[in-house]
Amino acid sequence: MAPRILVVDEEPHIRDVICFALERAGLISTAVRNGTEAMAAFRRGSIDLIILDIGMPDMDGLEVCRQIRKTSGLPILFLSARDEEIDRVLGLEIGGDDYVTKPFSPRELVARVKAILKRSGNEAEPERRRAIFVAGELSLDRLGRTVMFGDSAISMTVLEFAILDALLSRPDMVFSRERLMEAAYGAGTYVADRTIDSHIRNIRAKFLAAGGQGIIATVHGIGFKLGSESGRKA
Repeated sequence: MAPRILVVDEEPHIRDVICFALERAGLISTAVRNGTEAMAAFRRGSIDLIILDIGMPDMDGLEVCRQIRKTSGLPILFLSARDEEIDRVLGLEIGGDDYVTKPFSPRELVARVKAILKRSGNEAEPERRRAIFVAGELSLDRLGRTVMFGDSAISMTVLEFAILDALLSRPDMVFSRERLMEAAYGAGTYVADRTIDSHIRNIRAKFLAAGGQGIIATVHGIGFKLGSESGRKA
């Protein structure tokens, strides 16, 4: 079945333009008007990605994302009428996977959606690639798209999963921010250093809440690597 996309925006014209572009690209779209309707659609399930407007009156997109991230790593692409870096970083810090500013090109939006869906694991993994990585009490299953710390399941966004996958696949390597950007976003995509730092903070916080310390180590002046204490309980 084609991926199912939930479009959340208060403006009917924008909803129509996005849904038309998605359906022309072979995707299935459903549109709702506000955050309350978005949460109801999310709880019903059967969604592969959400295109979520930030500036909605009853419950803005950032709050919708916060609520969803309490239980799910479902991919979220933010829409916003503003292009300030602080908005972009805030959106990604709370668990967004990408950010598009209005006015936007429908073709670019669809390309971003497809890139996120590809990263989220819709395509089969080549058999030659390892499926499971383990470091102490930390384990990552590529095929199952799951992360565990001991007996605790850790909910990861698509980008967080890609960053952790890169670190686990080469546990002795120090990754520059540029290398992690490429692992998470793909080649040729520019994001600010602060964006990668935000994702790293989120990953560390999730493991700390599960009792894990030292999951990702900072190598000052270079970047990040898998922590030598990745199996230690707090």
